[in-house]
Amino acid sequence: MNYCFGVDVGGTGIKLGLFDAGGTLLDQWEIKTHVENEGIAILPDIAKTIADKMIEKKICKEEIVGIGVGVPAPVTEEGIVNGSANLGWSYKEVKKELEALTGLSAVIGNDANVAALGEMWKGGGKSQKNMVMVTLGTGVGGGIIVGGRILIGAHGAGGEIGHLKVDYEELELCGCGKQGCLEQYTSATGIVRIGKQILHAEKAHTILDPEQLSAKSIFDAVKAGDEVAIKIAIKFGDYLGKGLSDIATLVDPAVFVIGGGVSKAGEVLLRYIEGPFREHAFFANVDAKFVLATLGNDAGIYGSAKMVLED
Repeated sequence: MNYCFGVDVGGTGIKLGLFDAGGTLLDQWEIKTHVENEGIAILPDIAKTIADKMIEKKICKEEIVGIGVGVPAPVTEEGIVNGSANLGWSYKEVKKELEALTGLSAVIGNDANVAALGEMWKGGGKSQKNMVMVTLGTGVGGGIIVGGRILIGAHGAGGEIGHLKVDYEELELCGCGKQGCLEQYTSATGIVRIGKQILHAEKAHTILDPEQLSAKSIFDAVKAGDEVAIKIAIKFGDYLGKGLSDIATLVDPAVFVIGGGVSKAGEVLLRYIEGPFREHAFFANVDAKFVLATLGNDAGIYGSAKMVLED
């Protein structure tokens, strides 16, 4: 029997999964991400936990197809990372180093792109070969799948949709150092930012507490019919819907898969995105579907495994 490992490297934890060659998840576990000393221990830690798992499961190297790894940084096709603030890495030849440590073949990808691949394979975008995944969390991540393959780009930065410029009048800086990025309005923190602006100007009664404002509290209030919360959701949806209509013009996806912490609001979220999207989309793209991601925190390990199994 053949197996592979899927690895999802985060700033605080590393998720790992053992899969069979058919894509069935056989075991999963997590280890701590040691980012101190420029993340020097991260790859050795991954190599050790994989070796330990192989001993535990009595699996030999000849049975391992390879290791797939998603990391929070742009990754070139050669598996090179030119900087990851979350991991403390500057220049890192991830593929070469991990293969040397394990004696196994490795495929490396950007974490958001890899999660998109996982959702295409086993999640919300299942059976679709052309899709865009949008991850709405502390920031806004994205993964673009065209013809069943991840769009990587020349610098490993394909699919960074959170930094699509959607407001040319914005004065505040995004975390990337630019202004007017989609992330500033549609991430969890961006939604709160919009909420505070509207609450400051709004005189209508609302159940929202300005001191306890969060993306969750806003969409909970939307579900309760709160008029002020609905205004916030409309502005959020307007930014995201318009931004995704631009992306659709370029890559023509069959489906947009919406994930990340904000997506826990459920189907109500999609209602506010779809309207502006269909209003602004090119006629050929207007029928793209919107669905919620279904794999949650496991999308990364599934996508990492898929990179190996399709390679």
